[in-house]
Amino acid sequence: MQDPRAFAAAFERHLPDLLALTERVVNIDSGSYMAEGVNRVEDAIGETLAALGFAIERAPLPGRGDQFTARLKLGNGPRLLILGHADTVWPAITHEWPFSRSGDRITGPGVGDMKSCVVMAVFALRILQEMGALAGLGSVTYLIVPDEEIGSPQSRGWIEAEARNADACLTLEPCRPKGGIVIGRGAVGAVYIEATGVSAHCGARPEDGASALSALASLVGPLEALTDPDKSLYASVGILRSGAARQVVPPSGEMHLDLRAPDADNAERMLQQVREIVSRPPRDRRVSVTMRGGFTRPAFPTHEGTKRLYSLAERICARLDAPIHAVVSRGGSDGSFAAGLGVPTLDGLGPICHDSCSRRETVEVSSIAQRGALFASLIAEIAAGRAKL
Repeated sequence: MQDPRAFAAAFERHLPDLLALTERVVNIDSGSYMAEGVNRVEDAIGETLAALGFAIERAPLPGRGDQFTARLKLGNGPRLLILGHADTVWPAITHEWPFSRSGDRITGPGVGDMKSCVVMAVFALRILQEMGALAGLGSVTYLIVPDEEIGSPQSRGWIEAEARNADACLTLEPCRPKGGIVIGRGAVGAVYIEATGVSAHCGARPEDGASALSALASLVGPLEALTDPDKSLYASVGILRSGAARQVVPPSGEMHLDLRAPDADNAERMLQQVREIVSRPPRDRRVSVTMRGGFTRPAFPTHEGTKRLYSLAERICARLDAPIHAVVSRGGSDGSFAAGLGVPTLDGLGPICHDSCSRRETVEVSSIAQRGALFASLIAEIAAGRAKL
């Protein structure tokens, strides 16, 4: 094994430039529906990758940013897929919450999920190239997804096509506090339920109205009752919207339902239960209710190849004196698409992040060199044929 401490030392030397690029991309508003901002983040990452010899391909998505592919062909060895994303959960917010540093913490919208992560990977590839440690790989393909935070609805096919041509996948979601690396995930679903009724004035002729809101509200209890923590099943109504005015019977409405299940069989059973609940006739037959959606991310099973990658990560962290523990998460990521196809996949390989997707989101600066060294070492070991994929 190449000494991972050499990679950590290289990251320490590059840290000022790494933080400068992180500040640049964090200060770009790039919510999933902000195509221009997403593309500007990709531009910034692409500049460095192009300088390293990667061929850059961009495929625009309607109403989203570009699907960004950076590809470096090297030889006939293992084919590596790296997954990142440029979008965040945030609206235009950098004017009130810009990148900043306080001691060992940096903050800003998307600093951990996952702008510092995609920047860290760029510098890992630069360091690996400088040290000649990419030799032995067949290719490196680095995807930056523009719509990950809304479930990658338009990018799944593209990600899966690239995953089918990969021997290993490293995914750049942030590392959990105390070194948590993701080796498995449950399935994640998104269901959208819509109701159409009849409007009427609540005072003049309320009997002429049929409330879409009433029909949807009656579904909340039965749907959320599908939650069973002992079986790792979760159903949660996150959005219920309806109504035009206080004195008007609501003629339309919508509900957004989040679903979590530990595996494919439980996901299918849960979705069938949702269909049965939604298909029950409303109390007022003038209201119609429809649903769309389903499980958008497959379960991320812990394959033998993933276990071997994790064991390798443990050995690397021991050399680095860095914390590590395995996590099976209820959250989804694009790594699920690769793992679902049987590709050995590790996730949560970015710097250590706290309070992801909240205004308290921070990244430990001191973790960047360690986690970057782990990421670079994993690639070097895959290149050298020691990962036993």
